[in-house]
Amino acid sequence: MSEPVSVHILDREYTFGTSDAERAGLVAAARLLDARMRELRGGDKLVAPDRLAVLAALNFAHDLQASGGPGARGDGAFTLLDEANRKLDALLAQAD
Repeated sequence: MSEPVSVHILDREYTFGTSDAERAGLVAAARLLDARMRELRGGDKLVAPDRLAVLAALNFAHDLQASGGPGARGDGAFTLLDEANRKLDALLAQAD
């Protein structure tokens, strides 16, 4: 059963439907993304949020490859990123 959960990323609220089992993971992921985007933004409040999101995604992908995690040598990382992008697109569509 899907329950609404709200997260804040760069002072903007996003509400998603998620199961109780996925709620903690979504909240933790949103906090991690918010922290990384704030770190990348630094003191420059004029950087566009979509640019920060892309930079954060590239940083996470690089970290995944450097850690030797799934797909560290190739297509697996891109498969994970594609899946993450599909999920994010679906969640953003729900938030709009």
